[in-house]
Amino acid sequence: MSAPAPRTPVAAPRIGVLVVAYNASSTLVSTLERLPESFRRSVDHILVSDDCSQDDTYEVGLRFANGSTLPMTVIRHEQNLGYGGNQKAGYEWAISHGLDVVVLLHGDGQYAPECIEDLVTPLVAGEADAVFGSRMMIKGGARAGGMPLYKYAGNRILTRFQNSLAGLELSEWHSGYRAYRVEALKALDLDSFTNDFDFDTEIILGLHSQGMRIAEVPIPTYYGDEICYVNGLAYAANVAKDVVRFRARRMGFGDGAAADEAYDLKPSPHSSHGVLLTWLEAREPGKVLDVGCSDGGFAQLTRRQGHHVTGVDLVEHEGVALRLDAFHAADLNAGLPADLPSQFDVVVAGDVLEHVIDPLSLLQELRDRLAPDGEVLVSIPNFGHWYPRGRVAVGRFDYDQRGPLDQGHVRFFTRRSFEKLVERAGMRIVERVTVGSPVDVLERGGASPRVQRVAEGVGAADRAATRVWPTLFGYQFLYRLERA
Repeated sequence: MSAPAPRTPVAAPRIGVLVVAYNASSTLVSTLERLPESFRRSVDHILVSDDCSQDDTYEVGLRFANGSTLPMTVIRHEQNLGYGGNQKAGYEWAISHGLDVVVLLHGDGQYAPECIEDLVTPLVAGEADAVFGSRMMIKGGARAGGMPLYKYAGNRILTRFQNSLAGLELSEWHSGYRAYRVEALKALDLDSFTNDFDFDTEIILGLHSQGMRIAEVPIPTYYGDEICYVNGLAYAANVAKDVVRFRARRMGFGDGAAADEAYDLKPSPHSSHGVLLTWLEAREPGKVLDVGCSDGGFAQLTRRQGHHVTGVDLVEHEGVALRLDAFHAADLNAGLPADLPSQFDVVVAGDVLEHVIDPLSLLQELRDRLAPDGEVLVSIPNFGHWYPRGRVAVGRFDYDQRGPLDQGHVRFFTRRSFEKLVERAGMRIVERVTVGSPVDVLERGGASPRVQRVAEGVGAADRAATRVWPTLFGYQFLYRLERA
């Protein structure tokens, strides 16, 4: 993902502060009094959001607001919304009030109010969409500030794990001292995020997936007499699940992909695209029909081999006409478009037949478009692969964004069932190749060198297993077909 363009600096920003508070009656006033005088003069509004405390946090906040010159509102939720739920309510307040920047400040004083302007400055300058205060940027600062060793170790381990899977390089994922551009918050589906303590992790992943720019500034560490309401083990498990789920979605597992989204090009020699390109390179340059050409990325590589490529797909993706010699829009469920040329030296149907209701009819049409010595090159996902088999066996079948359970698939094939289809279509198999799982998808969304090394090892093991048991470990079957 390319870096987003810098934001336009905000000339006269409206800055708000969301103070999340729970049983903070003994610390709330001192936290607010520590706000720098220069910031007090610039802040538009402060919302103290008491999350149904069991003490008199709300009353303490009201008394302070009544005697203060700060522009303040104090509210009390009648039901406990949770740490994440309290933030959601506060960010909705920031959006509805037309603020430009909102700072998250904890009412227990754990995060230094004296540093609040350090978080706001990059946002106002248009240098970031979110700024996090990090206790880990200054070596030794966290432990010197009283962070217990077990929390320090857990913080570092989890942060390293989360960076590896998400493709980020944050020094700390677990600071609750944050500032956001309100426009960035509006771009997120906050209602879908958790109400629990791992909300802070989910919002990082949400910002990252939207291409938002995250910056960090160093903050001092302070551990006093505040009560921690976080269950450490449950929190660690939840944030780990969040980032694993994020990585899985980047790899194509789970829902969420748009129906007309372009397919990723996988030119690795171990991938289906790599095999198809090898077969095409072995032929003399000729006329190629790319059925289901998507955005034309594969066709572009085919043209570089000297072939003349005509593409057909339901959606004309941006830039596809520049990557092809000719493009025809057509719903393949209704057959090939009538205005196509009559004969092709090669017809490529890469991951197409499983998307049509009547693959037999389409395969017969492809056969009929062949020149006398022409071939149809086909790739299909293997429904007998261990992953869909396992999903079905445990009763958890569902569709994914990509792969054998792609949500666009309307037909499923095993090796045996597809080869019967080939025979019924009046064709014969010239060559068959089985490829393993596309482990390179681990790099989608960014990955650390460690993850890349793991991917290489997993890929080698998967290819070995595919050679031994292709119907179980084979991810895709590829065929060169000709008329029978």
